[in-house]
Amino acid sequence: MSIQSLSNVRTQIAGVSVLEIARQFGTPTYVYDAKRIVEQIEKLRAFDVIRFAQKANSNIAVLDLMRQNGVVVDAVSAGEVLRAQAAGYDLSEPHQVVFTADIFDQQALQVVKDHKLHVNVGSPDMISQLGEISPGAEITLRVNPGFGHGHSQKTNTGGEQSKHGIWFEEVEACVALATKNQLTVTGLHMHIGSGTDFEHLSQVCEAMVATARIVGDSLTTISTGGGLPTPYRPDDTTIDLDRYFVVWDAARKTLESEFGHSVTLEIEPGRFLVAESGYLVCEVRAIKEMGNNRFCLVDAGFNNLARPVLYGAYHPMSIAFADGREQADQMDDLIIGGPLCESGDIFTQSEGGYVNSCELPSCSVGDLLIIECAGAYGFVMSSNYNSKPMIAEVLIKDGNAIEVRKRQTLESLFADETIPE
Repeated sequence: MSIQSLSNVRTQIAGVSVLEIARQFGTPTYVYDAKRIVEQIEKLRAFDVIRFAQKANSNIAVLDLMRQNGVVVDAVSAGEVLRAQAAGYDLSEPHQVVFTADIFDQQALQVVKDHKLHVNVGSPDMISQLGEISPGAEITLRVNPGFGHGHSQKTNTGGEQSKHGIWFEEVEACVALATKNQLTVTGLHMHIGSGTDFEHLSQVCEAMVATARIVGDSLTTISTGGGLPTPYRPDDTTIDLDRYFVVWDAARKTLESEFGHSVTLEIEPGRFLVAESGYLVCEVRAIKEMGNNRFCLVDAGFNNLARPVLYGAYHPMSIAFADGREQADQMDDLIIGGPLCESGDIFTQSEGGYVNSCELPSCSVGDLLIIECAGAYGFVMSSNYNSKPMIAEVLIKDGNAIEVRKRQTLESLFADETIPE
């Protein structure tokens, strides 16, 4: 099965030469276009609050860009809280950083206590645990409405097979538990997964209104969650954001009318803000025939970008020729693989591990392959598998390519390890 690539030859990223990026920073390297991120932010200005789900891309330079553009953040771990602080967010400012999770580990509980962070609670046990350390606090309930949606079962965050959120039938008991623990429920969050369509959106809004009525007029904020789709394939459509807002705004207005006070409408995008800004630049290191298949092997693997091996996720790809050519002489059907000692280290695969090919310009060792739409769940999911160093990250801002994470050294791979005597 052949997958058509979105673009063929790419000579620059955000006005900067791809060859120069590779020369200056090496390969593989993640590159982010700051202008594209800002453009995505501007598309969501109708919402009262834009809260970035930083798990999608938590580099502090990206977080700083969010902060400069009025975006607040969601943190899912103690480490993400401290990343936000390092990026300039004021943890003492209410709701600048909200902690969202389904459990408190000990580190997270301590950070929440130290900074008196607002918590988006995903499990009933968290309510009593928070009550012990922060009586008098306000909380948000993340509710699982009993159904979900996603481009992959692994990205579906609703329904009875999902671990996320408080089951919708337990909301009333959780409100009572919060009262018992001297906590006030002021927010509701409902996120059912990625790639929401309007049929499911209507269900979510109805569930949100019904759940809000259970909570009562202590509620001051509702969050739509995230899951806004990203167009990876040429024929993927973009979501009608005006219509998306209108549907949620109607739900908000219903609650405002019933409660007699204003209700803040939040949206919590992750992938939507950063996916299209990102590029994984890698070098072609081998071209070889395996029966009827032609493999192009590059120096990046699923240790750098795990989405294809995890979800069968598609990414558009392009080639930058080492000699600077701007047009291809001919096209090839190529299977794109990485350097890892692992059969699953294939970037052109569909869910279930089925290997596909993609049509790309005929390329040679030394040319560059660019994996596009890679700004979300790329570096943040990377690892040191096969003892591969973590790669560099570069932000292009105002025409300047700035290294915002240095490449990990080989020596640091085992610096924290010891051999017992």
